[in-house]
Amino acid sequence: MKNTVVVGAQFGDEGKAKITDLLAYNADFIIRYQGGCNAGHTVVNEGKKYKFHLVPSGILYENKTCFIGAGVVIYPESFKNELNELINQGIKEEHFKKNLKISPLAHITMPYHIDSDGANEDNLGGNKIGTTKKGIGPTYSDKYARVGIRVEDLFDKKALEKKLDIILPLKNKILSEVYHLKPYSKEEILSKLDEYKALFEPYVCFDWQELLRDAKKNKTILFEGAQGVLLDIDYGTYPFVTSSNPVAGGAGVGAGVGPLAIEDAMGVFKAYMTRVGEGPFVTELKDATGEKIQTVGAEFGVTTGRKRRCGWFDGVIAKYSVLVGGISSIALTKLDVFDDFDEIKFCIAYKNKLTGEIIKSYPTNVAKHYDYEPVYETFKGWKQDITGIKRYEDLPQNAKIYLSFVEEYLETKIKIISVGADRDQTIFK
Repeated sequence: MKNTVVVGAQFGDEGKAKITDLLAYNADFIIRYQGGCNAGHTVVNEGKKYKFHLVPSGILYENKTCFIGAGVVIYPESFKNELNELINQGIKEEHFKKNLKISPLAHITMPYHIDSDGANEDNLGGNKIGTTKKGIGPTYSDKYARVGIRVEDLFDKKALEKKLDIILPLKNKILSEVYHLKPYSKEEILSKLDEYKALFEPYVCFDWQELLRDAKKNKTILFEGAQGVLLDIDYGTYPFVTSSNPVAGGAGVGAGVGPLAIEDAMGVFKAYMTRVGEGPFVTELKDATGEKIQTVGAEFGVTTGRKRRCGWFDGVIAKYSVLVGGISSIALTKLDVFDDFDEIKFCIAYKNKLTGEIIKSYPTNVAKHYDYEPVYETFKGWKQDITGIKRYEDLPQNAKIYLSFVEEYLETKIKIISVGADRDQTIFK
């Protein structure tokens, strides 16, 4: 297997965790390169569900090194809860201590980030972004404002106290005067940071440079991202985006290995589209068909439990994702959701409802998206249970017609087709 980055090619929630889990079987080194605990990944193995937010999903395998890179922001409470849940499901604590590594350069989501994130979203009212209120945006904001706390700071108390003397008065002023929230004392924050130090100490990899040098020379690397291309801070539906770069180009930076280490970028698409939170969604279905997709596909957010908005596959977005996401191959998930559909639609263009203009290239000004309606190509359904099929050749003819169209339209080959949640419900094409 080549060094591969797995990229969410839509609005996130495409089923990246299953694909990462499958590819991790042939990888030695799995790196989570961006995002935070606002992401939710579910892996189903032998009927058992494992939920991930920060831990790379390759942790389910023995003898795989899983690395949380510098591009990730870590909310310690979420990390602790995730480890405890996985341990309760039978993964031994010793396994984590052996195979899970954290970059000392990763930034920490602080209590004041959580407070300000929730307050800011509430203050936006009808203009809210749809954030999960997990403090991700404020953590990245502090990172780029150069007032963030990194994991390595926990291990130098003298330097940490100097940082807090600069940071905390500013944060407290914002909390009290802007959001009318309770400020934090230095003692409170230092106490929290002592807890975080004890939590992270077994996993922090201070010799990360040697670890990555060895991985580049001798290991097969799998790069795992969060969210999707259309939530990318630069290329997504701004401002309804996340605060980092899920695109393949973000992997080299967030992992610390540079772009030449990446040999393949697998874009994960659902056979339809979903979105959690606010923002435009041209192919969204607010009718019985949308409800059917939501119900059959069990479309609920892993992190928030919110219902996902559902719609037909948007080819305009998909072509854009292939371009800016750096996608060289495709994994198509949840094809089985269409098993009982009479027909399936695929958006090939947008039509301006005001002028009648046909738009085939993705418009980055999302304010205009509300003026568009989708132009569809319609395919016949296959009306057959495909969840037990193991070979592409055995798929119903109508399913193969649909898949061939996806490949031709996107000018990119499909390598993996998922026909169910479990590991073995997968077709390798």
